Amino acid sequence: MYAIVTTGGKQYKVATDDVLTVEKIEGEAGTKVELPVIFLNDGKKIITDPAKLAKAKVTAEIVDQFKGEKQLVYKFKKRKRYHKLQGHRQQLTKLKITKVQATSRAKKAVAEDAAAPAAE
Repeated sequence: MYAIVTTGGKQYKVATDDVLTVEKIEGEAGTKVELPVIFLNDGKKIITDPAKLAKAKVTAEIVDQFKGEKQLVYKFKKRKRYHKLQGHRQQLTKLKITKVQATSRAKKAVAEDAAAPAAE
């Protein structure tokens, strides 16, 4: 089973136990984060319906917060004696995907448990 999630304006294909680097997400190492799902494939069927995807869940754990490699930005105008050098390091987050779930069964189980004592 895999899903396509969106974060930081980009889309990523993820499966359980994948480790990926995304733009910075607020939180400390060890914090659990839920990512929005836009596509889900469970091996038998493909789900793209937004109503069904609202129930789908991808849970990830923040492994590390770090800076990416330095990117150099060099501006130059010939014969004008103009040149400018700037560096940039992007703030990044390393995520480990812990669970890709098609539906949130926990909510159904809690609802059934609450309804069972009322029936007795």
